[in-house]
Amino acid sequence: MITKAAPAKINLYLRVLRKREDGYHDILSLMQRISLCDEMTFTPGPNRIVIHCPDSPLPEDESNIVYRAAAAFYSRIATQPDIEITIRKRIPIAAGLGGGSSDAATTLMTLNEISGCPLTRKELLEIGAKLGADVPFFIFGNTAWASGIGDCLIEAAPLPPLWFVLINPGFAVSTKFVYQGLNLGLTNERINYSIPRFYTGGEVIRSLTNDLEKVTLKLHPVLGQIKSLLLASGAGGALMSGSGPTVFGVFTDEESALQAEHRLQKEGNRWSVVGARSL
Repeated sequence: MITKAAPAKINLYLRVLRKREDGYHDILSLMQRISLCDEMTFTPGPNRIVIHCPDSPLPEDESNIVYRAAAAFYSRIATQPDIEITIRKRIPIAAGLGGGSSDAATTLMTLNEISGCPLTRKELLEIGAKLGADVPFFIFGNTAWASGIGDCLIEAAPLPPLWFVLINPGFAVSTKFVYQGLNLGLTNERINYSIPRFYTGGEVIRSLTNDLEKVTLKLHPVLGQIKSLLLASGAGGALMSGSGPTVFGVFTDEESALQAEHRLQKEGNRWSVVGARSL
């Protein structure tokens, strides 16, 4: 039996550059793994793929992305599936934190490890890209600038340590619906952009950007209240992650983040409040 942590991610910077003819969107995003993690246990199993998601509404059949990841791995190495996977969710579902993608990436990497590493990192990235746009980032494993549909990854220059307080309001948001709300026209024009460089926490905070935020905030105005609450609690900046609805506040020191986390938890809102640090 092997137990692995599957970390969440946040988008410190997210620009949507254009809508493509295939229906996807080209983006530029700075993606950061954080210490909020799902726990996954892998046990050599009963000659098939078995998925358990205790205390979670996630499906335990072929519609679960972890099942699809395991099936894709065993198909690629032409071996009979033989694994039992238990997912203990800590990352909110459909929350803009990449929990499902991280679980899928962790599955691919762990099964490769258990099997004696028959696949290269490049091959795992190829499988991951077919499962979901964020899966390659978690296989990549470092803070990265993601472009294309999120599958073109460049390691980011080292960022200073950062701490976060995340507030999830408890409802799910459809990524597809939010992208549709951008209402971008199709374009084949060449995209010109430059990748920013951040040397201090202050520079990261001043550059916080998410083009999807305006769509999700219009649908769910409460997220604007959450941003204001985080800023009032001492965050240097606050931003929605991905397509939402999770909003995070950014802190440059651990003590301030812990104080804000505890204060917000004591206020007794119906929202989920958790602290995390950059990985």
